[in-house]
Amino acid sequence: MTDKLQVSLSNDTPTAHWGDDAILSTTELGFVIHGAFKKSEQLELIQTCARKIQSFGVNDVQLAGPWGVEQQWAFYQGFATAKLKQNVEWTAVGAPILQDYKTVYDWAKLLINLPPQDIYPQSLAEQVQSFISLLAPDYVSSEILVGDELLEHGWVGTHTVGRASVKPPVMLILDYNPTGNDNAPIDYALVGKGITFDSGGYSLKSSEGMLSMKCDMGGAATVAGALALAILQGSTKRIKLILCCAENLVAGNAVKLGDIITYKNGTTVEVVNTDAEGRLVLADGLILATELGAKHIIDAATLTGAASVALGRDYNALFALDKNILKRTIEVADECNEGVWPLPLEKFHRDRCPSPYAETANSRAVKGGGAGGASNAAGFLSRFVNEEGIGWLHVDLAAAFNQSDTPLFAAGATGVGIRTIAALIV
Repeated sequence: MTDKLQVSLSNDTPTAHWGDDAILSTTELGFVIHGAFKKSEQLELIQTCARKIQSFGVNDVQLAGPWGVEQQWAFYQGFATAKLKQNVEWTAVGAPILQDYKTVYDWAKLLINLPPQDIYPQSLAEQVQSFISLLAPDYVSSEILVGDELLEHGWVGTHTVGRASVKPPVMLILDYNPTGNDNAPIDYALVGKGITFDSGGYSLKSSEGMLSMKCDMGGAATVAGALALAILQGSTKRIKLILCCAENLVAGNAVKLGDIITYKNGTTVEVVNTDAEGRLVLADGLILATELGAKHIIDAATLTGAASVALGRDYNALFALDKNILKRTIEVADECNEGVWPLPLEKFHRDRCPSPYAETANSRAVKGGGAGGASNAAGFLSRFVNEEGIGWLHVDLAAAFNQSDTPLFAAGATGVGIRTIAALIV
């Protein structure tokens, strides 16, 4: 017996006094989620009911009856809040993997939800370094480049974006190598945007637009969480994690509109919008991943508002010149029940941000980057991988964060994208 409220599933309709369309009822033991759900709707309805149950002030439940793994995980996704005070007692079905999901998602979401006073470039890198090293201490090595050390290694984009902050920019380079062979090929490189706070720089955001910008390191947390989950699931592949971390602030030494950055691969970039800074730091990570000879490169970032305009907050946007990796990612995301949607990317998108002074600008000098802003940003990034983009995937995390509660998620980080990327690399 347990004193926790129980939540069970039923294909029966509730008694009439609950209403014709009711999908949730109560008993002396707790709650019942009702309905002969269509498979395509089942998980969404369970997650919606979990949000409703938690909104009653319930924080501790036991799942009872024939719950599957995906059903239980959908419940937890809806039940958890940013305060992480919720506890779900799983059924015997799939409890170990569900606990792995919970461990990783709770950690990654906590990082994203932390206030910027507590999470800054070096602390982000160190927390990721510590968490992943504890999961596989015999297989993980890493280094953190801080401040002007970035310039010594040629990582000018990250340094340029972060140099105006009293918290120096950093790059974390972490190697998960379970092969025991220092010369083993790198199967995957994961590159994450780690902007721990984004004021917009001199292209200053509005107060309202700045409020949620603690989440701008969501890409770093997502790829780090994906690697952590892959390790827990027993990945035997060699994987590099590269996090490009900075605060984008305003000061006398901040990057200015019209400045030109010359990257390690020789590409010159005119800065026409200091609020399009994510692609400037990611370029460093993509260059490094390419230099290392990674067979596949996956980058993730809360990169553009254009992706959210196109897809809302329910899907992450996918971009790839390599249509094989795009197809595989869509299939894997479907298996993981995470929303993704491909947006256009062709080679001509590289030239959609022209500059008369450099090979390219980092955006277009119009609000939101203009038409096709998300594709143009992806086109910019494609300049920093191999010419044909073979093996490279860019994920624009439109679904990573909600400023307020939604029917499916509590306010804050969602973790959407972690399972998909983990499944790609495991």
